[in-house]
Amino acid sequence: MNNRRVIVKVPASTANLGPGFDTLGMALSLYAWVEMSVAERTVLRLYGGEMAGIPEDKSNLIYKVAQLVFKEAGVQVPELDIAMYSDIPLTRGLGSSASAIVGALVAANALIGSPLSDEKLFQMATALEGHPDNVGASLFGGIVVSAWDGERADYVRLAPHEKLEALVAIPAFQLSTEKARHALPKQISMQDAVFNVSRSSLLVAALASGELALIRHAMRDRLHQPYRAALIPGMAEILAKAADYGALGAALSGAGPTLIAFVESDSPRKQELEHFLLGTLKQEGIEAQTLWLKPCAEGPIITIEQAEAGIESLGLLERIRGEAV
Repeated sequence: MNNRRVIVKVPASTANLGPGFDTLGMALSLYAWVEMSVAERTVLRLYGGEMAGIPEDKSNLIYKVAQLVFKEAGVQVPELDIAMYSDIPLTRGLGSSASAIVGALVAANALIGSPLSDEKLFQMATALEGHPDNVGASLFGGIVVSAWDGERADYVRLAPHEKLEALVAIPAFQLSTEKARHALPKQISMQDAVFNVSRSSLLVAALASGELALIRHAMRDRLHQPYRAALIPGMAEILAKAADYGALGAALSGAGPTLIAFVESDSPRKQELEHFLLGTLKQEGIEAQTLWLKPCAEGPIITIEQAEAGIESLGLLERIRGEAV
C-alpha cells in the first residue's frame, strides 16, 4: 500500500430527470479525477478552474471521506497525498459533490486493496450525500433507479439507449442545493402526487424499453420544477417548449441551475435546440455554456500504479492530458 498510487476517473451525473425526485440519476460523459497515495504528511493539490475555493487541508471532503473508508475497513492511513482535477462545474446540478464523494470512496478503497464492496460504498455514499440518485449514477454508470429510507438504499441499473444524447445549458451562476430545496412546499396535493408517480413510472419504463418517444410526456413534473422555476429565469419556457425544437424531453438537472434536454443522436435539429436554449436564457439576461454529452455507461475507472517515494506525482495531469489528445 505504501508505494501504491490510485487514480480514479468518475463521471458526472444528472438527477431527477424531471419527475423522479431524489430517485432517478444518469451518469454523463463529463469527468473528475482523484489521485491518492500514502504520504508522510498530508498534501492536497487541486487542478482546474472548477476547484477554486476548495480547501487544501484535512478539512477537504476527499480526505474526510477517505478516512471514513479506512475506519470502516479497520485500518489507519492518517496521511495522504491527494490530487484532484474536475471538469464538473460546482453547484450547477451536475453532481459535483457526488463525484467527489464517489471518487474518494473508490480511491481510498482501492488504495487499501478494495476490502469494501460496491454495495457498501453505495450505502456510504448515499448516507453522505443524503440521497442516492447522483452517487448511484456516478458509482454504477448508466441510469440508476433508486430508493432510500434513511437507513438503506436500493437500486436498479439500466443501460442507456445507444441513441440517447444530452444537451446541457449551464448558466453562469451557482445555485446551492439547500436554496433550491427551500423553494419546495412542505405538502403537495394527492393529484400532484399521483401525477408524479405515474410520470416517473412511465419514464423508467420508456428508458428501460427504449421507447424514446414517450420521454416527452414522461418527463413532466409537478413536484419540484414548478417551484424552482422562479430561481432560474427562462426555465419554465424551456421545459414547456424544448420538444418543439427537437428535444425528446427536458428537465432541470438536479437542483439546477443547469437545464438538460435529451435528443436522439442522429437528430437533424440539434443546432436548433441549442439556439433555443441559449436564446431563451439570454432573453432573461443569463449567459450560459452549452455542452453536448453522452450518457456514460461506466462507473469509476480505476488505475493503480507504483508511486516513487519522495517524488511528487504528476500522473494525474499527465493522464488527463493524454486522454485529451
